Amino acid sequence: MVGLQSKPIRTVLGWQLVATAGSAALGGYLAGPHGALSAALGGLVSFVAGVGFAVVAAWGTADSAASVLTGALRAEGVKVVLIVLLLWLVMALYRNVVALAFFGTFIVATVLFSAAAFVREE
Repeated sequence: MVGLQSKPIRTVLGWQLVATAGSAALGGYLAGPHGALSAALGGLVSFVAGVGFAVVAAWGTADSAASVLTGALRAEGVKVVLIVLLLWLVMALYRNVVALAFFGTFIVATVLFSAAAFVREE
Protein backbone atom coordinates (compact mmCIF):
# COMPACT_ATOMS: atom_id res chain seq x y z
CA MET A 1 0.00 0.00 0.00
CA VAL A 2 1.37 3.37 -1.01
CA GLY A 3 0.08 6.82 -0.27
CA LEU A 4 -1.20 8.52 2.84
CA GLN A 5 -3.03 5.35 3.90
CA SER A 6 0.30 3.56 4.20
CA LYS A 7 1.44 3.01 7.78
CA PRO A 8 5.13 3.65 6.96
CA ILE A 9 4.31 6.97 5.27
CA ARG A 10 2.00 8.08 8.08
CA THR A 11 4.61 7.05 10.65
CA VAL A 12 7.49 8.99 9.11
CA LEU A 13 5.30 12.04 8.49
CA GLY A 14 4.47 11.96 12.20
CA TRP A 15 8.16 11.65 13.05
CA GLN A 16 8.86 14.64 10.83
CA LEU A 17 6.28 16.74 12.66
CA VAL A 18 7.65 15.74 16.07
CA ALA A 19 11.23 16.50 14.98
CA THR A 20 10.09 19.81 13.51
CA ALA A 21 8.33 20.80 16.72
CA GLY A 22 11.40 19.87 18.78
CA SER A 23 13.70 21.75 16.44
CA ALA A 24 11.42 24.78 16.50
CA ALA A 25 11.49 24.77 20.29
CA LEU A 26 15.27 24.47 20.29
CA GLY A 27 15.60 27.13 17.59
CA GLY A 28 13.36 29.44 19.57
CA TYR A 29 15.39 28.90 22.71
CA LEU A 30 18.73 29.48 20.97
CA ALA A 31 17.85 32.13 18.37
CA GLY A 32 14.50 33.57 19.38
CA PRO A 33 11.33 33.77 17.30
CA HIS A 34 13.15 33.82 13.97
CA GLY A 35 15.02 30.65 14.95
CA ALA A 36 11.77 28.93 15.85
CA LEU A 37 10.04 29.99 12.65
CA SER A 38 13.06 29.07 10.54
CA ALA A 39 13.20 25.57 12.04
CA ALA A 40 9.45 25.13 11.58
CA LEU A 41 9.68 26.17 7.95
CA GLY A 42 12.62 23.82 7.34
CA GLY A 43 10.68 20.87 8.67
CA LEU A 44 7.53 21.86 6.82
CA VAL A 45 9.39 21.97 3.50
CA SER A 46 10.29 18.31 3.93
CA PHE A 47 6.85 17.42 5.30
CA VAL A 48 4.99 19.01 2.37
CA ALA A 49 7.34 17.29 -0.09
CA GLY A 50 6.68 13.97 1.67
CA VAL A 51 2.93 14.47 1.43
CA GLY A 52 3.33 15.31 -2.26
CA PHE A 53 5.32 12.10 -2.72
CA ALA A 54 2.63 10.04 -1.01
CA VAL A 55 -0.22 11.58 -3.00
CA VAL A 56 1.50 11.06 -6.35
CA ALA A 57 2.60 7.53 -5.40
CA ALA A 58 -1.02 6.61 -4.65
CA TRP A 59 -2.18 7.60 -8.16
CA GLY A 60 -0.41 4.82 -10.01
CA THR A 61 -1.31 1.21 -10.51
CA ALA A 62 0.92 -1.65 -9.41
CA ASP A 63 0.10 -4.15 -12.14
CA SER A 64 3.69 -4.53 -13.39
CA ALA A 65 7.25 -3.81 -12.33
CA ALA A 66 7.44 -1.05 -14.92
CA SER A 67 4.36 0.72 -13.58
CA VAL A 68 5.67 0.50 -10.01
CA LEU A 69 9.03 1.93 -11.06
CA THR A 70 7.42 4.66 -13.13
CA GLY A 71 5.14 5.62 -10.25
CA ALA A 72 8.04 5.72 -7.80
CA LEU A 73 10.12 7.88 -10.11
CA ARG A 74 7.20 10.23 -10.73
CA ALA A 75 6.56 10.57 -6.98
CA GLU A 76 10.25 11.18 -6.30
CA GLY A 77 10.33 13.80 -9.05
CA VAL A 78 7.39 15.64 -7.51
CA LYS A 79 9.14 15.50 -4.13
CA VAL A 80 12.35 17.00 -5.55
CA VAL A 81 10.48 19.75 -7.40
CA LEU A 82 8.53 20.64 -4.25
CA ILE A 83 11.72 20.72 -2.17
CA VAL A 84 13.53 23.00 -4.61
CA LEU A 85 10.52 25.29 -5.00
CA LEU A 86 9.79 25.55 -1.28
CA LEU A 87 13.43 26.04 -0.29
CA TRP A 88 13.72 28.82 -2.84
CA LEU A 89 10.43 30.35 -1.70
CA VAL A 90 11.45 30.50 1.96
CA MET A 91 14.93 31.85 1.20
CA ALA A 92 13.51 34.48 -1.17
CA LEU A 93 10.65 35.69 1.01
CA TYR A 94 11.82 35.32 4.61
CA ARG A 95 14.60 37.85 5.09
CA ASN A 96 15.27 36.94 8.75
CA VAL A 97 15.71 33.21 8.20
CA VAL A 98 18.16 31.55 10.58
CA ALA A 99 19.99 29.35 8.09
CA LEU A 100 21.32 26.81 10.59
CA ALA A 101 17.88 26.19 12.10
CA PHE A 102 16.18 26.15 8.69
CA PHE A 103 18.56 23.83 6.86
CA GLY A 104 19.33 21.73 9.94
CA THR A 105 15.67 20.91 10.51
CA PHE A 106 15.12 20.38 6.79
CA ILE A 107 17.95 17.82 6.67
CA VAL A 108 16.75 15.99 9.78
CA ALA A 109 13.17 15.80 8.47
CA THR A 110 14.34 14.65 5.04
CA VAL A 111 16.49 11.89 6.52
CA LEU A 112 13.55 10.79 8.69
CA PHE A 113 11.39 10.40 5.56
CA SER A 114 13.87 7.89 4.16
CA ALA A 115 13.27 5.74 7.24
CA ALA A 116 9.88 4.69 5.82
CA ALA A 117 11.60 1.68 4.28
CA PHE A 118 12.25 0.37 7.79
CA VAL A 119 8.68 0.73 9.13
CA ARG A 120 6.56 -2.39 8.84
CA GLU A 121 3.08 -2.23 7.36
CA GLU A 122 1.61 -4.62 9.97
